[in-house]
Amino acid sequence: MKINTIRYIPYVSLLVMISLVSYSCSSDDDTASTQEPEIVYSAGEADFSTYVSLGNSLTSGYTDGALFVAGQQNSLPNILASQFSEVGGGEFTQPLMADNLGGVVMAGTTIQEPRLYFDGAGPVRLPVSPTTDVSTTLTGTYNNMGVPGALSYHLLAPGYGNIAGLQTGQANPYFVRFASNPSTSILADALAQQPTFFSLWIGNNDVLGYATSGGTGIDQAGNMDPTTYASNDITDPMVFANVYTTLVEQLSSNNTKGVVANIPDITAVPFFTTVPYNPLNPENPDFGAQIPMLNSIFGALNQIYVAMQMPERTIVFSEQEPNAVVIKDEYLTDISLQIEGALNANPGFPTFLAQFGLPAQAAPMVAKLLGSMYGQSRQATEQDLFVLPSSSTIGTLNVDAMQGLMGMGLSEQLAGQFSVEGITLPMEDKWVLVPQEQTAVKNATQAFNATIASVAESKGLAFVDANAILKAVAETGVAFDSFTLKGDLVFGGAFSLDGIHPTARGYAYVANAFLDAIEKAYNASLPRVQAADYNTLYPAQLP
Repeated sequence: MKINTIRYIPYVSLLVMISLVSYSCSSDDDTASTQEPEIVYSAGEADFSTYVSLGNSLTSGYTDGALFVAGQQNSLPNILASQFSEVGGGEFTQPLMADNLGGVVMAGTTIQEPRLYFDGAGPVRLPVSPTTDVSTTLTGTYNNMGVPGALSYHLLAPGYGNIAGLQTGQANPYFVRFASNPSTSILADALAQQPTFFSLWIGNNDVLGYATSGGTGIDQAGNMDPTTYASNDITDPMVFANVYTTLVEQLSSNNTKGVVANIPDITAVPFFTTVPYNPLNPENPDFGAQIPMLNSIFGALNQIYVAMQMPERTIVFSEQEPNAVVIKDEYLTDISLQIEGALNANPGFPTFLAQFGLPAQAAPMVAKLLGSMYGQSRQATEQDLFVLPSSSTIGTLNVDAMQGLMGMGLSEQLAGQFSVEGITLPMEDKWVLVPQEQTAVKNATQAFNATIASVAESKGLAFVDANAILKAVAETGVAFDSFTLKGDLVFGGAFSLDGIHPTARGYAYVANAFLDAIEKAYNASLPRVQAADYNTLYPAQLP
């Protein structure tokens, strides 16, 4: 059964349908900006002379799966600072990477991959080694304190920029590069600059790692000790509330003005909406030819599911319609032993196996195999969200699984037949965010956003509803000057090639929303940025 050539690559269909038209439109970055009318700008009640921004990757300028110079130059706070300069804003410095390759190395080992680019078929990594070395530290102070990978409580953590903590996960390679000293914290370095205005956009990573890992982490609700958390866990809402309150209280002391933003619903970004639940095409000859045999094998299991009153677990492949992949759902009751017992008790099972060339003495082994593999399996539904990297895994041969089955005594041919991802081998939890996991993400996001809104109101800060903004982008698209930003990967214009972070034009759109909020809160009058001045795709070669 050779199915390992089946690969669902969503970018191919995108290219075929719209590359000749949409690419030229969404990448029309040479269009002249619309001339702004003569307006007298004013800072109002705000003082932008020393602007400091705090946050994570969304603040740093992270895009296309990496941090690199061009992305940093188009970062949200740098865009804001350029507008603030019209009303008294001072110099805005950023801890620039070494070049436009992206990625980080340590002692010659790559610890962060280089950036993605569009190769005409889909997003791929630059085939280079990063040159930004974490051990080459920067000097001076930096207004952009955005640190990719930082969770809310990391902003308060002493030693988060200590290179000695990288091996244990207690430090961050990006902050190591520009921390003022090994024992400082992100907040301490920000406060040392005595900001007259600040922006804070933090909390996204407190749910993002859990979601992008397919929910393999832990929802830490009720656990108030973040030192026990893993990077793919969901932060306890009370921990977030305490941390966020501390951050804002210290940043806004002395009546310092600022702007804060809430957390977008990350399940609506292309990382979770690009790969469909039913990508298996019966017209693919490698797959379609195997459907009768697959239905015969799963037919034996389906009888057990129906007998146990679990018809929702039945697995049937259509020869006419797109087919859903098979997944392991850890929220299902494990009935491995029941499947094994039912098959062994079926006197016709050895005869059934004979049609596949298996001897009768193999029946117990195959029964145990089927029980262990399908005790918590089902076909996916449209309520399941597949992570973007799953597109290169669905329908491929899992060599490790095949070798494991061969170690159990199966022939190479039979082991291979039971090791095709999403067809005969249920896809692991890391590839899919099931409804229960989505609920955990949404509940945490709502709790975090309630805290952000409450703290912003109590301190009289400008507030940006980033959740509503990016929801509109994802659901209906939004107008930005003569362009429309949509939530599609590659050509939507809003989200970069990693499916999570905005493009330069996406950051510019969000920047205008920040400027709107600042004007409203502080009676200011600020210039806006123009869509045509910001690109949506970076070429493979950048100076």
